[in-house]
Amino acid sequence: MQEKIIILDFGSQTTQLIGRRVRELNMYCEIVPYNKFPHDDPSVIGVILSGSPFSVYDEKAFKADLEPIACRLPMLGICYGAQYIAYVSGGKVEPAASREYGRAHLTTIDQADPLMKGIEPGAQVWMSHGDTITAVPDNFRIVASTDKVKVAAYRIEGMRTWGVQFHPEVFHSECGTQILRNFVVDICGGKQDWSAASFIESTVASLKEQLGDDKVVLGLSGGVDSSVAAVLLNKAIGKNLTCIFVDHGMLRKNEFADVLRDYQGLGLNVIGVDASEKFFSELAGVTEPERKRKIIGKGFIDVFDAEASKLADVKWLAQGTIYPDCIESLSITGTTIKSHHNVGGLPEKMHLKLCEPLRLLFKDEVRAVGRELGMPEHLIKRHPFPGPGLAVRILGDITPEKVRTLQEADHIFIQGLRDHGLYDQVWQAGVILLPVQSVGVMGDERTYERAVALRAVTSTDAMTADWAHLPYEFLAKVSTDIINKVKGVNRVCYDISSKPPSTIEWE
Repeated sequence: MQEKIIILDFGSQTTQLIGRRVRELNMYCEIVPYNKFPHDDPSVIGVILSGSPFSVYDEKAFKADLEPIACRLPMLGICYGAQYIAYVSGGKVEPAASREYGRAHLTTIDQADPLMKGIEPGAQVWMSHGDTITAVPDNFRIVASTDKVKVAAYRIEGMRTWGVQFHPEVFHSECGTQILRNFVVDICGGKQDWSAASFIESTVASLKEQLGDDKVVLGLSGGVDSSVAAVLLNKAIGKNLTCIFVDHGMLRKNEFADVLRDYQGLGLNVIGVDASEKFFSELAGVTEPERKRKIIGKGFIDVFDAEASKLADVKWLAQGTIYPDCIESLSITGTTIKSHHNVGGLPEKMHLKLCEPLRLLFKDEVRAVGRELGMPEHLIKRHPFPGPGLAVRILGDITPEKVRTLQEADHIFIQGLRDHGLYDQVWQAGVILLPVQSVGVMGDERTYERAVALRAVTSTDAMTADWAHLPYEFLAKVSTDIINKVKGVNRVCYDISSKPPSTIEWE
């Protein structure tokens, strides 16, 4: 039985980061809504409470009955989680004199406390809160403070319950990994036996049991997630898996042929479908981004369904859904940042059962599984690419001519990143075709042609991203190459916006 840490999600934007940090310790964990704790699961060895956008005293604040949990399991509250534990125990949580956001340093530490083992005075932590704990009950012991926050961390005497006001999951908390290790490994007794190899072994066995001799169809996108899902399923059921790769006309230059060749080299049974004319026809004149996405999503369903219906006795639809997709779909705060990236409606339309072998993995874990399966690095390291493809990188209406222009510019940029050894330093990159024209001079003639924007970001999980600080010499060469080689483009810009407040994609 796989032991696990449960993370109770109270709506924080960094809840997924907690999960990733725990997984990086080779400990399996699951994120569940704050009010859905699995009380009957004997494999749970510890609980972490996330932050929240609410104050503990708000009427709409998320509340959970923690007593049954704290009585039998170690518990760690982070930010709101720490405030909530203190608040329901009789302590005081009040608005801070000024919002505490950013770097802070622990000035006083009880190094004898199990949670604080190995943490030295001066250790940097990351604060992000508008409230602060101003008083704690008598059975609470303060185990860390900063110069501004007296109750930076505490423990409840006689219980295995701790709280930290800062965010150990955030990269800027330099001692955060050590604190999480202290909790997960030392306090909870985690065996640290979660790995790509163990995942493959257990998943292949469960897929064989789940699917038996049933036929499975899977929609490939060319991306990491669906590719790894296909190879994993192929390892489990072989010839009973059929993959369908649909070209909607908005892939990168030569991508349809290149990816098909890669898949066939992996021994996958793949059907390639060029449906570009259908999609160009249905997208003609459409400029609104969400409508583009819906047209492409529905079109994919129609094409995929038509091809899959030609196959005999298919009972399952497989998808490359990964853990962040599942977490975001919970939308416990009532706000959905983005819709699910996989195409909805297919299982019901086709009367198929759903198989999602990667639904427990984060993106970096998917890549680790791909390596363990022996997949080539150029597939594993591929940048994320939006499902609608270049349709959401062309601002305005879609035409074959615009797609060809963008494909050429994008190819120069991406190939340039590879040639200069920069591709693996960037999380995601691409070119945006802007809905503007600008004056230029080429030769002795005045031009009035299109402008494009280069977008490249660094990130660990796409929840936050910074613009990539690419060398000026490289950007100058890419700009020159695009303007000289791509007909109809006379201006190149570089997007230096971070996420938040901007998003990675422009649409």
